[in-house]
Amino acid sequence: MTNTAQTLDLDAVGSYLAQNLPGFAGPLSARKFEGGQSNPTFLLMTPQKNYVLRRKPPGQLLKSAHAVDREFRVQSALAGSDVPVAKMHLLCEDDSVIGSMFYVMDHIDGRNFSDPTMPDLSNADRNAVIDDMNRVLAALHMVDVDAVGLGDYGPPGNYYQRQVGRWSKQYKASETDPIPAMDALMQALVDQMPPDDGQRTLVHGDYRIDNIIFEKDGTNCLAVLDWELSTIGHPFADLASVIMQWQMPAGREGRGLAGLDRGALGLPTDAEFIARYCERRGLPGIDNFGFYLSFCFFRMAAIIQGVLKRALDGNASNPERAMKVGQYVPVFAQNGLRALKG
Repeated sequence: MTNTAQTLDLDAVGSYLAQNLPGFAGPLSARKFEGGQSNPTFLLMTPQKNYVLRRKPPGQLLKSAHAVDREFRVQSALAGSDVPVAKMHLLCEDDSVIGSMFYVMDHIDGRNFSDPTMPDLSNADRNAVIDDMNRVLAALHMVDVDAVGLGDYGPPGNYYQRQVGRWSKQYKASETDPIPAMDALMQALVDQMPPDDGQRTLVHGDYRIDNIIFEKDGTNCLAVLDWELSTIGHPFADLASVIMQWQMPAGREGRGLAGLDRGALGLPTDAEFIARYCERRGLPGIDNFGFYLSFCFFRMAAIIQGVLKRALDGNASNPERAMKVGQYVPVFAQNGLRALKG
């Protein structure tokens, strides 16, 4: 069987799980999830129980990208904390099994909102969903990283300095056409970087509503997914990531809230969401929020440039969508420059 980002060698997976996963029993079938551009993710179905397999894509990859082993470690460490995660079962670091590293976790039977307007919900439920998203974010940033064994999960030093350097290198490694706004943004972030305020917390790295599973008939968060970019860093990057998503155009493509009357939908303003987060963490407020927002636009631009490069190289998880989202790199770069200007 040809083993690509779109397929899975079911015989190899079934044999491995039969030997290594207690309680596993076939027959096994699988279906690839449509969402996600980085690590191909599959629903594994058996008569007794369903699981989820998340793997590195095959082929030549950027250094430090697609860190499924880190995803497995952080979610294992958060088990039993105030941050809901799926139960982790096993990590396979042997590339010879299916061609790349993978892990297996529980399948969470809930619902996922790709559109933050949540058109099928009432105003009260929309508000409750967003408030629980806020609660979980604050809880994440209050995790005692040493107590859960993640004290070494990220290097010390200025998080933004480190991240701007890392993603600038990643961007340059996957650059396809020159984008002047991106070059200007990378330099502006270096020039306007705030001093390190000493906050050092666990950060998700891509915290947004479509990376969360909620109750099927309720508004509580059941699991936060997609921890590939998680590290020890600065919490305001996660908070700004939420606001960045909301500033995108409304609809299936942008998945944002730009131009909408949020009050009429029961949704909080940016300022209300930030204030509620600060209240939960006991913070007086946030200065220079434009920098953190700009950083998130920059990082997302670098990420989707990598997605575009993988599509052109034939390694994308969802090639058609990858080509489409890749066209947004200049837009994210320009939004980043705009955010820096306040």
